[in-house]
Amino acid sequence: SARVAVTGVPGAGKSTFLDTLGTQLLGEHSGRRLAVLTVDPSSTRSGGSILGDKTRMARLAAHERAFVRPPPPAGTLGGVARRTHAAIRLCEAAGYDLIFVETVGVGQAEVEAHALTDVFLLLALPGAGDHLQAVKRGVVEMADLVAVNKADGDTADAADAARAEYERALSLFPVPESGERPRVLTCSARTGDGVAEVWQAASEVLRERRAQGLFERKRRRQTRRRLRRAAEERLQEAFFGDDDVKRTLSELEAEVERGSTSVDAAAEQLVRAFDTRETEETRE
Repeated sequence: SARVAVTGVPGAGKSTFLDTLGTQLLGEHSGRRLAVLTVDPSSTRSGGSILGDKTRMARLAAHERAFVRPPPPAGTLGGVARRTHAAIRLCEAAGYDLIFVETVGVGQAEVEAHALTDVFLLLALPGAGDHLQAVKRGVVEMADLVAVNKADGDTADAADAARAEYERALSLFPVPESGERPRVLTCSARTGDGVAEVWQAASEVLRERRAQGLFERKRRRQTRRRLRRAAEERLQEAFFGDDDVKRTLSELEAEVERGSTSVDAAAEQLVRAFDTRETEETRE
């Protein structure tokens, strides 16, 4: 299977792009099955927006060989990432050979999506100057491929200008592990023009990485990262769930607010409270 992240600022047309691309891919291969999952940090508060996702990808959501939905909310961004990975594995076990992970907005969610997928596609907009300001440098650096969307009608020339600007920006970054700088293409998710070429470029990235051994290397790095994150989350749950820590935290928060102790000193006291409890339990 292949896992592809699709990210971009709100309004970049991610859902329309996935709807168009997914419909094209399913039409080309009768045996292909694909899934679209959404990493949405806001779902930790609102519960996500499955209806909105399906409405924006109406053709794909109605296809019998497609699965479109966000993973269930999990309280924290790390939890969302964990649930997303579990959803990816379930989809693969169910026979879906292409898994797309769509992120909402541009920020920490993109870091999580990058750590879950094989190819990271940044969907950009015409008017690259303003758009580049809205995209964090780290997100652009993570991109394996950039596609400037809405390259049609009155914005076609602006899309070409944006492509050139992204190429200049990417030329300033260090050369990736593969030795190849990311390609920058233009497309129109609305008309379908250029969408197939974007997928062809993504497929080439996958083929080259498999040939160079980078595909499996990245998957192994991702596994190690998930192990560390899982351990961190369990430690955090144990720490803040401890009665001594809860009691001490309540007292220290008041002291920090009054200015009678520093944040660092308070944090050290919290850790000692937890360490003392752990030491006593070990002795018992």
